[in-house]
Amino acid sequence: MKAVIVPVTPFQQNCTVIWCPDTMKGAVVDPGGEIDRILAAAQQNGVTIEKVLLTHGHLDHCSAARVLADRLSVPLEGPHEEDRFWIDRLKEDCARYGFPETEAFASDRWLIEGDTVTVGNRVLDVYHCPGHTPGHVVFHDREAGIAWVGDVLFQGSVGRSDFPRGDGPTLVRSIVEKLWPLGDETVFIPGHGPYSTFGEERRSNPFVADHVVGG
Repeated sequence: MKAVIVPVTPFQQNCTVIWCPDTMKGAVVDPGGEIDRILAAAQQNGVTIEKVLLTHGHLDHCSAARVLADRLSVPLEGPHEEDRFWIDRLKEDCARYGFPETEAFASDRWLIEGDTVTVGNRVLDVYHCPGHTPGHVVFHDREAGIAWVGDVLFQGSVGRSDFPRGDGPTLVRSIVEKLWPLGDETVFIPGHGPYSTFGEERRSNPFVADHVVGG
């Protein structure tokens, strides 16, 4: 799998254009805004977008998702339906944070633990990782050793759990029980900031390193 990160919105959220190098068919992960920049990145790399993927329902990750999917006439997949309540309040949240006005929407395919999504010839495994939000999912390309983790985990930090229906202990369990088994060498692209590896975070992350959580 190939990928290019396109930071979008005032929150500098890591929207990612990903694609299968065999077919040059791709997906946009977490289009929070700035659709023209996202499409320009896809065009620059010769990528044909065939779907939109969402890790969770926070506005900086999803506020342009339905507009983009409808513009391209492609399906929108994710997150888990437990995040529907976040998407239902999207118009209110966009107004509160100065984002372009956006209507609530429904996903074309709500995802659950054990699902897979395809991007060209590549297959991504879906992991339900609640804690930051109740319906957060993570996408993992086992063949390439890359995971798109949204706001579950960051380089040197973890996602906030003080939002409605967030839960700190659940977030830690999601990381330890769902992400660490994917392998220390796995590179992850977070929702904000630089990428890292699960192994590095197990060694040094002050919130979920092995010596902190007893791994």
